[in-house]
Amino acid sequence: MYNFISLNVKCPLCGESLMSEEHLVDNSPSISLDIKIGDKKGYIRMSSIYGSYNYVSDIEIKPNTLTEFFCPHCHGLMNTEIPCEVCKAPMVPFYLDIGGKVAVCSKAGCKNHFVEFEDLSNALTKFYEDFGFQSKHDHDTIEEVFSLPVDEEETHTETIASGSFLHTYCPHCKRSMIESDMLKLKIINDNNESGYILLSPFLNVFSSKSTIFLQEDKVIHDIKCPHCEESLILKDKTCDLCNSPVAAISISARTRLIDFYICSKKGCRWHGLSEDDMIEIKLEDSLEW
Repeated sequence: MYNFISLNVKCPLCGESLMSEEHLVDNSPSISLDIKIGDKKGYIRMSSIYGSYNYVSDIEIKPNTLTEFFCPHCHGLMNTEIPCEVCKAPMVPFYLDIGGKVAVCSKAGCKNHFVEFEDLSNALTKFYEDFGFQSKHDHDTIEEVFSLPVDEEETHTETIASGSFLHTYCPHCKRSMIESDMLKLKIINDNNESGYILLSPFLNVFSSKSTIFLQEDKVIHDIKCPHCEESLILKDKTCDLCNSPVAAISISARTRLIDFYICSKKGCRWHGLSEDDMIEIKLEDSLEW
């Protein structure tokens, strides 16, 4: 099981890459396509994180709407006559750069998709190289982390290096919010739909995916602990970068817990510490430094 598998895809008609490094969705390069709904034409930039259904578009895409997808290079129609097994709408295929294809449903709101590999062994080898094995970072209790050995030669000021795994806990119930090497938070969007967002728990690694639609550059309505469901949004703290509300979680540093702030605006990469903790602890390469 891998944390965040980012798919690099090509047009099945002309073979050109559909990846956009300039436009990020879920903090990863997006899959960029032209679309048509009725007589309206526009673009869509879909998340390349497998299992995420987030996207950005310049035209409104209502639930259950059938969408025509076009390659931005050859302008060919990518919808096929292969019906979705769930809703019977046309499926839209993409070639994978590691061999094989991924297909998604063309009806908005349908989450059916599948992946087929030409050579499964080569694909697995590629995944191992790119993403590595799932490591064991789960700790159900704070005591498990605080029982780990501490370097006696540590300096007074601790620097948490980029890429460090952040053992994360709810500030209310103190339970670990790490699940399968991902930081799992309960979220509520503007449509009052509830789901979960999975964030990378590695410092300054910004991969994410969610089980419900979250619009880029929009503030998430509420962020909660997945266990006690207490809100993590602070009333007296805002993002230092975009001034949006922030959520507070607890992370372990040496032998105590500290407050760690994350912005509630989708796509904002700001995170930080309290003023008191910043005296003793620094976050390497963070935006506030």
